[in-house]
Amino acid sequence: MNIAVSDPVSSLQATDLLPAGMISRLVRNADRARAMEIDLKSLFREIPIRAFHGRWNTIVRDLCIDSRKVTSGTVFFALEGARSDGNYFIEEAVDKGAVCVVSSRRGRAVGSVAYVEVEDVREVMAAVARQFYGRPEQYLELIGITGTNGKSTVAALTKSLFEYGGHHVGMLGTIGHNLGLRTLPADRTTPESVDIYRMLAEVRNMGLKSVVMEVTSIGIHQKRVVGLDFDVAVFLNLTQDHIDYHGTMDEYFEVKSRIFTGESGARPKVAVINCDDEYGKRLLRSLPSDVASITFGLQPAADLRAANVALDATGSTFTVYSLQGELNLRTPLLGKFNIYNTLAALAIAQATGRDLEQAVKTISRFSGVPGRMEMIAEGQPFSVVVDYAHTEDALRNALDALRPITPGRLLVVFGCGGNRDVEKRPLMTRIVVNQADWSWATADNPRKEPLRSIFDDMRRGLAGSERITFVEDRRLAIERALDFAEAGDCVLIVGKGHETTQEFSNSIVPFDDRRVAREILLSQAASVSET
Repeated sequence: MNIAVSDPVSSLQATDLLPAGMISRLVRNADRARAMEIDLKSLFREIPIRAFHGRWNTIVRDLCIDSRKVTSGTVFFALEGARSDGNYFIEEAVDKGAVCVVSSRRGRAVGSVAYVEVEDVREVMAAVARQFYGRPEQYLELIGITGTNGKSTVAALTKSLFEYGGHHVGMLGTIGHNLGLRTLPADRTTPESVDIYRMLAEVRNMGLKSVVMEVTSIGIHQKRVVGLDFDVAVFLNLTQDHIDYHGTMDEYFEVKSRIFTGESGARPKVAVINCDDEYGKRLLRSLPSDVASITFGLQPAADLRAANVALDATGSTFTVYSLQGELNLRTPLLGKFNIYNTLAALAIAQATGRDLEQAVKTISRFSGVPGRMEMIAEGQPFSVVVDYAHTEDALRNALDALRPITPGRLLVVFGCGGNRDVEKRPLMTRIVVNQADWSWATADNPRKEPLRSIFDDMRRGLAGSERITFVEDRRLAIERALDFAEAGDCVLIVGKGHETTQEFSNSIVPFDDRRVAREILLSQAASVSET
């Protein structure tokens, strides 16, 4: 059987990651791989289906869920989503060259186009993708990280630990999908299963041995990670988010737990769990007996524990206690929550047999993650920090981290996303007005929801006389905060972090908090120099 693989060398970036000879060999391998293909009978072998119409010897060259991207030889999966139904686009997919349609609805073969009727399109799609790309996860050390907050930082920390000694590691997550020779932008933290397996195949073809992956609750619920065999599954925390999607915190937790209990595929070899988190404790109690666990936290019961913690404006210092001994650690990452993130990465290193002493040395040199408590310095006499915090707990963590190290006032620019959990809006607002000296509420990806409606929900978190101003234009809100700031103050701009666009209704416009802040600061400096 010939297994199709991805095109791993198009749009090459960071080619200094690998030796030139290896790059040439990979290019030659990729050229040969483009011609590989598989027939439907081999593709659906051992995958349960309800009915098949067509020819089993039909040749497949690609998998797709977007009818606009279908090319000749594609299997088109007609997903039924909350906003659109792929069944309405079957004709378009066929017109563009689809040779097979997979749907949960009854259908029939049309000409030479096969039709596969299944019970669950998403589950079948994951199984087909796994087969099509040659089960790439079996060749990789796969780390899956889940939790409401901290996934990107822990993933980046883990990647840096694993890359010690010249090894290269793939990473799929919010900031982007790093595949070795190129990095792809991420339109979602956890991609669809066809994209996950394609990217894992690319990483495998590049000769990389490990992949660190952020796993969201929505990704788990929509079966994007079904069939993935995680060597290590990591639970960071659980706080209110996505309740508009899951309904309750209990359901949110139940979905998260599936990658630990085997409900989403094979059970992990090791579970790394934050035992200070209440839901982490609950997960430990429900963990299958054949899954090993390593816990982390500040409590004495943790397998990996931080003590003697000292926080300041340049990072934190603490002692790590583990079965491997006692190690002193200094990290430039700000705040108590980043101690948990650091412990999680160290626990992953321990779970995979890495040397903790070397891991501690590597972490001390870690420079941070874009848009995660990122300092913006253009010579101004006050601090400016950009962070991705967009939940109540993440906001509290960011404010708690900055308050003790800010000699002046703490000023906050924040917003709440449109068409998302409305119940967290007053909670986020209450946290900000309770802990900030002044704040500016503004747009944060309103999407198709009127900004005034979002503001109304946010105002439910106010008692009446708090020091807050509502400004619809996000750039103007940032400008007002920076104009208001004085020496010793700290301006915290939260919600978008690394994002470079703002989403309004049916349009997406360029907007980067970091770039906007720098432009305003430089403009302020120029005005001062002119006077």
